[in-house]
Amino acid sequence: MSNILLESFKGDYNAAPFNKIQLEDYKPAIETLIAETREKIDAIKNQAEAPSFENTVVAMEEVSRQLNIVSGIFFNLNAAETNDKMQELARLISPMLTAFSNDIYLDDVLFQRIAKVYESTENYDLDAEDKMLLKNSYLTFIQNGANLDEEEKKKLREFDKELSDLSLQFGENALAEVNKYELVIEDEEKLSGIPESIREMAAETAEEKDKKGKWVFTLEYPSYVPFMTYCEDRELRKEMYLASSTKNLKGDDLDNQEIIKRIIRLRYDRAKLLGYDNHAHYTLEDRMAESPERVNAFIEDLTEKSLQRGKEDVAELQAYARKKGLNDELMAWDFAFYSEQLKKEKYEVDKELLKPYFPLDNCVEGIFKVAKRLFGLQFELTHLAEVYHPDVKVYDVKDEEGKHVGLFYTDFFPRAGKRSGAWMTVYRNQAIMQGEEERPHISIVCNFSKPTKSRPSLLTFDEVTTLFHEFGHALHGLLAKGKYSSLAGTNVYWDFVELPSQIMENWCFEKEALDLFAAHYETKDKIPAELVERIKNSSRFMSGYMMMRQLSFAKLDMAYHTVEPDEVHDVIEFESKQLASTQLLPRVKGTGMSGSFGHIFQGGYAAGYYSYKWAEVLDADAYELFKEKGIFDKETAKAFQQHILEKGGSEHPMELYKQFRGREPETEAILRRDGLIEA
Repeated sequence: MSNILLESFKGDYNAAPFNKIQLEDYKPAIETLIAETREKIDAIKNQAEAPSFENTVVAMEEVSRQLNIVSGIFFNLNAAETNDKMQELARLISPMLTAFSNDIYLDDVLFQRIAKVYESTENYDLDAEDKMLLKNSYLTFIQNGANLDEEEKKKLREFDKELSDLSLQFGENALAEVNKYELVIEDEEKLSGIPESIREMAAETAEEKDKKGKWVFTLEYPSYVPFMTYCEDRELRKEMYLASSTKNLKGDDLDNQEIIKRIIRLRYDRAKLLGYDNHAHYTLEDRMAESPERVNAFIEDLTEKSLQRGKEDVAELQAYARKKGLNDELMAWDFAFYSEQLKKEKYEVDKELLKPYFPLDNCVEGIFKVAKRLFGLQFELTHLAEVYHPDVKVYDVKDEEGKHVGLFYTDFFPRAGKRSGAWMTVYRNQAIMQGEEERPHISIVCNFSKPTKSRPSLLTFDEVTTLFHEFGHALHGLLAKGKYSSLAGTNVYWDFVELPSQIMENWCFEKEALDLFAAHYETKDKIPAELVERIKNSSRFMSGYMMMRQLSFAKLDMAYHTVEPDEVHDVIEFESKQLASTQLLPRVKGTGMSGSFGHIFQGGYAAGYYSYKWAEVLDADAYELFKEKGIFDKETAKAFQQHILEKGGSEHPMELYKQFRGREPETEAILRRDGLIEA
């Protein structure tokens, strides 16, 4: 029986044949590819020739290419276009892949071949990229239990299978909780303060849910954030906040608390089994930060320099809210509402004032124009590659000379089968296989407001920065120029991966860049210079509070992954205790972020959430060079492309950064940018 996933992908780009893939294709395809890959690995480990870099390390790098692509398609769609049957299938496929991965990394014969090459590195003529591949290959085996005895290997397999299952369950529960909640409003007076565009979107949501004549708000980002920002009814804001902040913490069948406790126990025991003090020590062995102690020192240093400003921000907002008639203490459900008003009053700028200048289509053209000015890239819409949903578009990316760079997929609107948030992902990494280069296929997935009957999709300024952020990740993937897939694009140390994404956000604050795309969707007038200046000035608004908020997430993450798991008796209580020193608003009993903290319990940020701030230090320091030389300076952009974007994980990130900047980054750059110290 034919299976499209087992055939060589054909067509102009050898792209994923989304239109032809059936749900029932995945499991047999992955089973077949596992079997084929296993045979190839057996041939590598049992060959008569002595182990060498080429016949063992490079051979292992290439052996699972098709399996990685097919499983990548499945899990990418399970995040962007899932359903009950696909989630059920994920619960079957995920353990299969985990078991196969364990079979590889717990194979002593294979490990001994890798180890022999690693221990005799000086016998081979290896460049920096080769050495990084060898080091990563060896360390991956060590970190996955290659040195364990048979009983310990069996235990590791059990840990990994259960962790895989629990991570999937956590994500499914979080998505189900978001999809489950609706705030239905029947009285239009309750919508006081909410802009017409948001009302229209809520009315269309109601219509989709067979509640015509009403307004429905959900916990999806494009609905939740505007509601909390503009709704004048404090009780409704409180209701919405509590719905969001008790996600998966209610003690019902979607509760994630026991899953969290089990995940941190398994990660801790797994790390101990492998010889590490805890999961954070295990994770940070191949990070720029290197150790939990250094991460905690980093968090504490920024906390010390930001806490007082954060307290001043909240005190200022409390005083403003009192002036506006709030007699009670400022609560979490008040923050977005009053801060938006104060921001508008201080800087004469607000989200709704800016949105008309940022139609989504213009913003997409904007990221393309910025990429062309910086890196000479051209993005041409193509219909020669298939898509998995009508909302998805595909672009053929070319360089200045018209040479194919890669495929770029965009998927921008929320739907029931898509998880919340925004992310970049890969369908095929750049690599050189048997002497032939394969160019990358990269995607960004977001949850922006859909067009309505009367308006195009209009982005808030925060959404514009999100678009640029994810596009930065995409550029990292698209411009990859190495030999090995596992070192290409965003396959870098985790605390380095956010540099290309976060640096791109800086162009959103520059008139020279905004003039390329920011124009009123009705009048076509470019965004006024004085409005851009107000955006820049307002970017430091509540910067102390926002710094503390991000640091609190990082602190909680590190606490979960350094603590003795038995100390986490109660998830909500543990979170409250850990965040007490950074808490700037009164904590509300029964609320917490842990239940839906997908970054660390579903995604790859466990013991790594600090990397957002770590990378912000890098990006602020790097962007100061662009500011000094000119934001579209070709020489600076070329250096950033050659030393950062093209190199992926081919060398240690600090070495790459120094090649670009000429020195190590300075922490003060982020404090200057945020206005926390004098520029």
